[in-house]
Amino acid sequence: MPIIGQLIKGLVHASQYVTGDRDPVTEQRTVLKELLTQAVDTALGKKYGFQRILEATSPTTAFAEAVPFFDYHKINEEWWYRQHGLAQSNITWPGAPDYYALSSGTTGKKSKRIPVTDAMINAIKTAGVKQIMALKNFDLPADFFEKGILMLGSSTDLTQRKHHLEGEISGISASNIPSWFRGYYKPGEAIAEIDDWDERVAQIIKEAPDWDIGALSGIPSWMELMLKAVIDAHGLDTIHDIWPNLRVYTSGGVAFGPYEKSFHALMGKPVTVIDTYLASEGFIAFQNRPDTDAMQLITDNGIYFEFVPFDETAIEADGSLSPSARALRLDQVEKGVDYVLLISTVAGAWRYMIGDTITFTDVDRAEIQITGRTKFFLNTVGSQLSVNKLNDAVHGLETEYDIRIPEYTLCAKKFEDGFYHSWYLGSDSDIDTDTVATALDNFLKEANKNYKVARSKALKGVKVHMVPPHIFHEWSAASKKKGGQVKMERVMGEERFSEWETFVTDTIAQ
Repeated sequence: MPIIGQLIKGLVHASQYVTGDRDPVTEQRTVLKELLTQAVDTALGKKYGFQRILEATSPTTAFAEAVPFFDYHKINEEWWYRQHGLAQSNITWPGAPDYYALSSGTTGKKSKRIPVTDAMINAIKTAGVKQIMALKNFDLPADFFEKGILMLGSSTDLTQRKHHLEGEISGISASNIPSWFRGYYKPGEAIAEIDDWDERVAQIIKEAPDWDIGALSGIPSWMELMLKAVIDAHGLDTIHDIWPNLRVYTSGGVAFGPYEKSFHALMGKPVTVIDTYLASEGFIAFQNRPDTDAMQLITDNGIYFEFVPFDETAIEADGSLSPSARALRLDQVEKGVDYVLLISTVAGAWRYMIGDTITFTDVDRAEIQITGRTKFFLNTVGSQLSVNKLNDAVHGLETEYDIRIPEYTLCAKKFEDGFYHSWYLGSDSDIDTDTVATALDNFLKEANKNYKVARSKALKGVKVHMVPPHIFHEWSAASKKKGGQVKMERVMGEERFSEWETFVTDTIAQ
């Protein structure tokens, strides 16, 4: 009888009686006051009058009126450079960060350096515990809580700078895991420190037969590659042949939808997929119940959220927020509307545009879905397609033609006779591209009225290219780095798309 597992499961279930019912709106008001109080004597807090905001009749309103919007470039150029460039303290948060999370997003450009304070690390740990406690909703057997958890992130071998350590957020988080969790954590500290992706996977393959894995955690594309490598190396049919007790996969970083079919093809048994939203700026949300694929915002743990309705007036040509855009509180949002997400955090980000767009599926529960990136909405000719609409279209193709398309990218590209949506679909299936193009076009016409209007005007049609999925992984490896937080860009500008097409041509020719 799994005694330890029964004990842990009992503690998880007992947590519901300790935490009680949630009130996300009240939690958010409390979080904002806590943030302002802690940062009141920082340079930024003094400039924008945090003390006056705290004394106002409505601190949430006073905060929105006093503090401007920031994106990474604005807050870095005005404030954060003083922390990592000049090593000053008390700039946007008390003290100085011990860590910086490197994040190049999906653009492959120079890494951003996002401050990660001790308070943020503690908030991420707390959020992780909350997620574990939410497992009570998924009806898992007691022995699950005795199995290993394989976390496939970036290297925990962080780079030492003069005043801080830096690396990707998954590596920073893994290097700060609680001591009680180390017995469950795989691949273990030695393998997790290996920076080279292929070498790390080789070590995982070597150790895999000795592990009893109950859960996986990581970005879907790299998780699939690792699982395939283990299956191939050991001559298995599915990953359950070596890890028979695998029951849960915690996905994050990108939408799981495009990978659903190819991921489950590697399984020999049903696996519960739980979505999470851990960004370089903090642990934002996780799925806490099985009867939805939405995630619940973590509203009581070091992050204050605001939401800007996403329309043509909200975003400037350079991708920043318009100063006149109106940010809403949690108690002002509506279901089914796309919002630009703003966060203020215990790492010293203030009214910070994280770059993601979200929509609420349940306002009372504060449950959301990520709909895309502010810079990756496909709107060159008025089609107004978010990434989730693109994911839905790809999923529709998989269902209609019984194929797997784990990767894709596209561009609104101008040809001699006008604009076309030029798609590259990653699939090993042999299917007529004209047929796929017609199906994609029809699906998007039915799913999005703006796309249908665009197709009657400037948008001439759809072009499709089918390429092996491994080309997408090689592109990421060539332009950025294998593994970790690296994600494939779903929508490209024409210049970047030209580089992609040249890469595809050269790779296929080799």
